[in-house]
Amino acid sequence: MNDLKPYAVFAETVSSGSMSAAARRLGMSPSAVSQTIRALERQAGVTLLHRSTRKLTLTEAGARCYPHCLRLLEAANAANDSLLHARDAPSGELRVAAPVGFGLHIAPALAPVLAAWPQLRLRLLVDDAMIDLIDARIDIAIRAGRLPDSGWIARRLCRFEVILCAAPAYIERHGMPDTPRALSNHHWLGSMRQAVEPKGDDGVPSMELDLRQGEQREHMRVGVRIVSNNQLSLQQMCEQGMGLALLGHADVHPALERGALVRVLPHWQLPALPVAAMTPRRDGDPAKVKVALDALQRHFAALPGARPA
Repeated sequence: MNDLKPYAVFAETVSSGSMSAAARRLGMSPSAVSQTIRALERQAGVTLLHRSTRKLTLTEAGARCYPHCLRLLEAANAANDSLLHARDAPSGELRVAAPVGFGLHIAPALAPVLAAWPQLRLRLLVDDAMIDLIDARIDIAIRAGRLPDSGWIARRLCRFEVILCAAPAYIERHGMPDTPRALSNHHWLGSMRQAVEPKGDDGVPSMELDLRQGEQREHMRVGVRIVSNNQLSLQQMCEQGMGLALLGHADVHPALERGALVRVLPHWQLPALPVAAMTPRRDGDPAKVKVALDALQRHFAALPGARPA
């Protein structure tokens, strides 16, 4: 396809009434406008404009060509307006992917954004499996822990405080551990990310614990009785008194408030879990992505137990 710019210059010149007026609107010099139209006439082999010191007059060929060029110019302006709208006003569909455990934080984070921008729609994909972000056309992916190497841009949201939890019923049956070393005598629940499968067929999955209290540090490995790939399931099983679990403070805060869970060894700290929002690498984020990232940043930073990224 030939360069379309000369046709747009021709249409703008006719619409503006003069080459100088068209030059101002196009950000060109009058001589550049004149040269562009002359080049178009040489290419077409016809004269499009009669020029005089006072005005421009369309030739018969120019009159036939002008409506088509005008539609081309209008389409280009409409395309530019749509790009500016996407940049400046959140609209269209925002596609967000998050692990199941983080799904409950997305709605309160993005509710104010959706209320403020009625033209914005949300498609939330909640899955603990690593979905293909490109194939699913994801705008923002929430990820926790170590990030895989990729061409995406990661923006740190916060670090989740991880705490040791148990149900009151479990503590009543098995007693409250009073030292880190006592933890090895208890039943454990663990995620597939935390638990390491044994090499032998008859072994038990295990999980490493790294606890700190001031200058003290305790590092140990405990056997895991129940393993799940779903963080919410682990919390539910923990609330049912099936064992101890390492859970995100922000996730279990309501359960702690209502007494369904209690903290174990509350004065000992575990490594925090980094949380990031990942976006595709591009020259500039659309407005819908910018406002969503700001909202997610504010919400996650205000969650119970959240630490600066």
